[in-house]
Amino acid sequence: MAVAALAALLPFTACSSHAPTTSDQPSAGARTQPAVEAPRAELRPFYAQRPTWRTCGDGFQCAKIKVPLDYKKPSGERIDLSVIRLPATGKRAGSLLINPGGPGGSGIQYARAARSVVSDKVRAQYDIVGFDPRGVGESTPVTCMTASQLDAYIGMDSSPDTPAEVSALNKVSKQFADSCGAKSARLLPHVGTADAARDMDVLRGVLGDPGLTYLGKSYGTYLGAMYADLFPKHVRALVLDGAVDPAVPSLKSNEVQAKGFEVALKAFVEDCFLNSACPFKSRTVDGAMKEISDLLARADRQPLKNDLGDGRPVDEAWAVIGIATPLYERAAWPRLREALGKAMNGGDGTELLQMADLLVDRRSDGSYSNQTEANMAVNCVDHPFPKALDTYRQAAGEAAKVAPHFGPFVMWGSLPCAYWPAKSVGTDKPLKAAGAPPILVVGTLRDPATPYEWAQGLASELTSGVLLGYDGDGHTAYRSGSACVDNAVDDYLLALRAPRNGTICPKTG
Repeated sequence: MAVAALAALLPFTACSSHAPTTSDQPSAGARTQPAVEAPRAELRPFYAQRPTWRTCGDGFQCAKIKVPLDYKKPSGERIDLSVIRLPATGKRAGSLLINPGGPGGSGIQYARAARSVVSDKVRAQYDIVGFDPRGVGESTPVTCMTASQLDAYIGMDSSPDTPAEVSALNKVSKQFADSCGAKSARLLPHVGTADAARDMDVLRGVLGDPGLTYLGKSYGTYLGAMYADLFPKHVRALVLDGAVDPAVPSLKSNEVQAKGFEVALKAFVEDCFLNSACPFKSRTVDGAMKEISDLLARADRQPLKNDLGDGRPVDEAWAVIGIATPLYERAAWPRLREALGKAMNGGDGTELLQMADLLVDRRSDGSYSNQTEANMAVNCVDHPFPKALDTYRQAAGEAAKVAPHFGPFVMWGSLPCAYWPAKSVGTDKPLKAAGAPPILVVGTLRDPATPYEWAQGLASELTSGVLLGYDGDGHTAYRSGSACVDNAVDDYLLALRAPRNGTICPKTG
C-alpha cells in the first residue's frame, strides 16, 4: 500500500454469516490449471531449486531459497528468502502462499498462526506457505537504526504546531533515510513490490505449483495484484483481503487512510456508549471525539505516565499509535475503552503505550523487528513521493480537516521518502492483470487501515476482479467471525467458484 507506518500490519478482522450467491460467470471449478510459461534461461536455475526442508517446530518445515538481488542481472549477487510451510492435513492439492501485509510484515510469523489464519477445509488440501519478502525479517533484511533511535523516531511529534517542531521532524526524517542508506545501500533499490512478486513466482516454481494460489492481506493485496499483473497466466486463485488501490497517488492515499481511521474511531465511540464502562463524559460522538482530541493535546504538552520502567514519554505520537492499534480489531475495543479511561482520568498512558508497541513490533526487551524500516524502504521505492517540505506541510493541513486525529500523523509519516537514498521505481497506476482468471477482492466497509473504497477501486481496475464486501468493523474480513465471508473465500480457493460481483456480507446473521 502506499500505506504509512501507522497502518503497518496486524491483519486482524470482524463478523457475519449468509452465504453469497455465486455469479453467473463461467464456473471456475472446471478450469484447468494455468499454462505456465517457462522462465527465461538465466532464471531457470532459480526455479529449479530443490530446497532442503527441516523441521522447525509445531509441525512446520523451514527452508531457504536463493533469488537474484537484481532481476536485471540474475547472474550477479544472490540473496536468501526464508520460507516456512505447514503440510496439508489431507489429500494435498498444492500450496497456498500467504502474506500478512505491511509492507514489512513477516510471512514467517504469520504462517506460524496458520491454524487460525486459514480454515480447516483449506488446510486439508493445501500446504500453507509463508515467506519473509526480500528486505524483511529473516530474508536479507533492511537495517537502519538502533532500538533507541527507533524509540526517538516513532515518538517524534508528527503533528508539528510550530516551525521549530517542523524543523525537528524534518531533521529526524532525514536521519532515518540517511541511516538506511548507510547500512543497506545495496539492498534498498531492490526491495520494491515488483521484485517481491517476481520472488513469489520463483517460489511457486520451487514448490512445484503450476499456478499460484494466494491469500494476501492489506499490503499483501498490492503484492498479489502486482503478481497477477506481471504473471497473469500463472494465477490459479488470488484472495486480496483488505485491499489497497494501487492507482491512488501516495499523499492522497495517506489522506484516505487517515479518514478510514477516523471513521473507525467514530464507530468505536458509538459502540462505547453502549457499555457502562465507557470513559467519555459526553454522550455524543462529537463530544467524545473532542475528549480524545483534548487528551492528545495534553499528551503533546506533558507526556502521560509510563509504568513500564523504560523511560519513554507517552507523548502524542505514542498515544495516537496506541489508539490506532485496537481499531484494527473490534475484539480489542474493550481494551481501548480501558486504556482511554486510564489516560483521561488518571493521566496513565501505560496501556496505550503497550498497544502502540504491538503495532510497531517493539518487543518487551526494547528491541524491534525490522518492520518499521522495511515498511519505509518498500513504500519509498514503490511510490513517487514529493521532495518539498512545504508539500507535506500543506498536505498535513488538508488531512487534518478531514481526519483531525490521524491526518497529520499519517501524512508527515512519509517524510523520510523525501530524502530516500534509493530512487523510486514505481508509479501509482491501475494494475489490470489482463488475462488472469477471476481474482477475489475483499473489503470491509469500516476498515480503518484500508478503506472500502480501495477494494472497490482495485476490483474495478483488475480485468477479472470480483468484489466481496463485508458490512463490519476492523481490518480485513476472512476468518474474522463472518461465516458469509469465510464460506465465499473457501469456495473460491477450493472449487474456484467466485461469489457474485458486489456481494455484501451482512454484519449479523
